[in-house]
Amino acid sequence: MAFRFTIGRRIGIGFGLLILSTMIAFILTVITVSASKKQTEEVVGQVTPSVAELKELNLILQRSHTNISKWFYNKSFNDIEFRDELKSIIKNEYPNKKNKLQQLSSSWTNNEKDQLKLIFESIESLFKIYKEEIIGQLNSAEAYEDANILMLARMPFEDSEVNIKLIYKNLNSLIAYKQNEAEKVKEDMFHSFNFLNNFVKLLGLMLVIGGLFIALYTTRSITKPIYVLKKMLLSMGLGILPKERIQTRNDEIGEMGFALNELIHSMAETTTFAKETGAGNFDAQYKPLSKDDTLGLALIKMRDDLAENERSLERKVMERTEEVVRQKSEIENKNQELEILYKQVTDSIHYAKRIQEAILPPNNFIKSVLPNSFVLFKPKDIVSGDFYWVEKKNNLTYFASVDCTGHGVPGAFMSLVGHNILKDILNNTSVIKPSEILDRLRDGVINTLHASNAETKSKDGMDITLCSINFDTLELQYAAAFNPLCIVRNGELILHAANKFPIGSFIGEKQNFDNYTIQLQKNDQLYIFSDGYADQFGGPNGKKYMIGNFRRLLTKTAELPINEQKEFLSNTIVEWQGGLEQVDDILIIGLKV
Repeated sequence: MAFRFTIGRRIGIGFGLLILSTMIAFILTVITVSASKKQTEEVVGQVTPSVAELKELNLILQRSHTNISKWFYNKSFNDIEFRDELKSIIKNEYPNKKNKLQQLSSSWTNNEKDQLKLIFESIESLFKIYKEEIIGQLNSAEAYEDANILMLARMPFEDSEVNIKLIYKNLNSLIAYKQNEAEKVKEDMFHSFNFLNNFVKLLGLMLVIGGLFIALYTTRSITKPIYVLKKMLLSMGLGILPKERIQTRNDEIGEMGFALNELIHSMAETTTFAKETGAGNFDAQYKPLSKDDTLGLALIKMRDDLAENERSLERKVMERTEEVVRQKSEIENKNQELEILYKQVTDSIHYAKRIQEAILPPNNFIKSVLPNSFVLFKPKDIVSGDFYWVEKKNNLTYFASVDCTGHGVPGAFMSLVGHNILKDILNNTSVIKPSEILDRLRDGVINTLHASNAETKSKDGMDITLCSINFDTLELQYAAAFNPLCIVRNGELILHAANKFPIGSFIGEKQNFDNYTIQLQKNDQLYIFSDGYADQFGGPNGKKYMIGNFRRLLTKTAELPINEQKEFLSNTIVEWQGGLEQVDDILIIGLKV
């Protein structure tokens, strides 16, 4: 079998050369880094710590010299700090430092070890003089007063001055030698890295040149023919049969080119047959490429089907035309019926609005029983699930904000139920406490909606804040289901909580509403409301107004005269809402005492 220089072999040879070059660079890098690591460990683990410990030994000598000078000249034994420090240096610090240096010097040269040993002997001789002839003589305040003792200590003290200078000289010489040794190791390490750096640069240049060569070779022998294949395939994908052909060659690209040339020829014949069939020439002939030529067989079947379809098409067009005319007439009749039905429903809802407005207390009655008050009422739809209720019985004035389940027509029906039951309780019973009124209201709603047993229990009901006020004594009583009472007093908002269960069916043990009594003060401002204001979406980010912002707004609103507060609250929510839809009914009742 003849040798084929295939695409895989071409790419394998090119990348093999690149990998070989990379391996050479890697091996040299590992060798250089290992040598540098050994040198670094020598500097870090032995030379540099040795220099540091020698410098610390030098510092210990300086401190001992300073403290022995103080010992000789300072007669006071009240100042014992330097005396203790000197004793600690001789007894503890120097021996510890000596042990560390002996451990580090294990790898030093013999000359360095001898020099270090000489330094230790000199230091120990010096410290012996300190202990026996200076510290031992001048060991009390009385010794400093004795001229003979002072004279005996002076000569060894002066000799120590000479000895320590010689020790400094030898120690500094050893430090300088070790520092030079560290610099030499660093220079060797930098030399190795410079060699590696230059080698990597040279190898990198060779890799770039080799890569360019391989890329050029690949482009000419592989990429360019593949680009031609791609161009031809894209042209066929757009429905255009290319005119150029791939030349035959002894590799995979040559095989693909031969297959593509055959495909183009077959597609040309198929296209010609499809055009003839599409033009209505159902007698055009076409021979499938093989028994498995799915496209050719499908085209022949399509030709036969089109011929049959053309014969029946006119009949179906006539039938469809008659059906469309008939359906158009029916749709027009249905639209007229829907328009009539929509008008009837809308008229009914508007009439329901008039009925709902009729049960709400008129403005003149509200002003007569609740002077210095306002009611902000903005239904979401034509009719509302929120309603407000104001009545007077004996010397008590009642007012409530009520939020029924839902809004629109369902909420409006609930508002009628709630209004009638409240009115009946106040007019036909002796109940006067707000909590007892809410208990009766809940029983009435449950009985009216037949929600007394678990199987038929519904979630229909209402949230309410009910207040009664005696304007003679300024005593306020209130009870509430979910919606609280807010009082603004001296610029501060006071929140009075509500019971956390609604007017309506309940789960578990039945609970009675709590009755609260509040002694009002002159200029107190009261606010009761439904949740529609705080739940309104708007603002720059389309978010809810939120109850926290609403309470802060009430505090700000209380600064205005009562006759301006309604307009201020209305303008604020309209500005917040912007172009968004109102999401719920809005109700706020405000009263200034």
